[in-house]
Amino acid sequence: MAFYGLRSQLGSLYILLCLGPTLVSAEEKLRLAPGDYKQGYESPDYQTDSLSLAMRSGKPANLVAIAKSKQLGLPKLPSTKGMKPNRNKIALGRKLFYDRRLSRNKTMSCAMCHVPEQGFTSNELQRPVGSNGRSLKRNAPTILNVAFYSSLFADARETTLEQQIWSPLLAENEMNNPSVGYVIETIKSLRDYDGLFDKAFSEQANMLNIGQAIGQYERALLAGDSAFDRWYYGKNESALTEQQVAGFKLFTGKAACSSCHLVGEKDALFTDNLLHSTGIGYAESMLDGAILPKHTNREKGLVEVQLAPGVTANIRQSVIDSVGEEKPNDIGRYEITLDPKDRWKYRTSSLRNIELTAPYMHSGGLPSLADVVAFYNQGGVGHDLQSPLLRPLGLSAGEQGALVEFLRSLTGSGVGVLVLDAFDAGIGDVGGAH
Repeated sequence: MAFYGLRSQLGSLYILLCLGPTLVSAEEKLRLAPGDYKQGYESPDYQTDSLSLAMRSGKPANLVAIAKSKQLGLPKLPSTKGMKPNRNKIALGRKLFYDRRLSRNKTMSCAMCHVPEQGFTSNELQRPVGSNGRSLKRNAPTILNVAFYSSLFADARETTLEQQIWSPLLAENEMNNPSVGYVIETIKSLRDYDGLFDKAFSEQANMLNIGQAIGQYERALLAGDSAFDRWYYGKNESALTEQQVAGFKLFTGKAACSSCHLVGEKDALFTDNLLHSTGIGYAESMLDGAILPKHTNREKGLVEVQLAPGVTANIRQSVIDSVGEEKPNDIGRYEITLDPKDRWKYRTSSLRNIELTAPYMHSGGLPSLADVVAFYNQGGVGHDLQSPLLRPLGLSAGEQGALVEFLRSLTGSGVGVLVLDAFDAGIGDVGGAH
């Protein structure tokens, strides 16, 4: 079984939140980071700073107002026919999103892979673990600002949030429901959903309105107004450091990052919503995962495995292989179109809130922003289908550091509000059936 521990690059990041008109006290600072760093267990004075469930007290946010807001740096939310932000629909979608009972074994919710305090992704795993205990094929993407995407999933196989939700609900190694009807009947059997669909949609639960409800909640997860936005669009010259300003000049100049991660005159999604092959998928399929020099060779002999906090053992790779399985091959967009030219192409991810969403790339193969910048500095991994936009950049260590610091300026000011709202939602882990 492939579990991947990852120390976050966030360090001890705390964000002071503004909740309505009231500024929270220092005692109420919110931690945005993985559950545990998994370092130092062997020390007798080790103390974790992760939050227990009992400490995850939340505060509901006005999600309708957020969904209707025009946040600095973000475009106006696209108008979707019949999907004007609605309080009852958003509340129902939020309930569904965090409900573990919607999985076949009643243990997994959407939020199990899209963890709110981890940037609505999963910082501690390269690839999330599914309901049957096996790692999924791809990294969990953040769903912050997902309302603006014209295509969804790394292979762009869906175009609307209403349709997208059914992939994880029905996937064998995700929420593992056997059919659409099974999900609908599960919801109808739960007492705490009585009347909620009638109230929101004037009809009972069905395939369409389940997707609409969850889509309404996800469209409220907007996070703009970053330090970059205040500097670039708000003309606040003190919002960025000199190093971050230098990083932005590299981003739009020598490093050419903005060729795919677009920055507009009035707003920036930091994605072209297109698909490209950088060489990550090619390397993992054809070169045994060789991406960066330090990640080149898989261990062939003994591998150190953490068995429990503070307890490790050196185990032969053959033993690990006997109880696990190889990562499924991933050919990207080709799996949808069957067009050979689409091999190893993946959708360009937005860079907004990227400091919160490690690990990176469709496979989670790059653990830090420094690794991402180093990968692009070397020109990706060359192959016949690689995007012509990629080339060796020749960035110095200082220039790479400036780019990393610029990327850290893209975290939206309202992320914490969304996280505290998520903490206020129930997790649907007990009873409730008729």
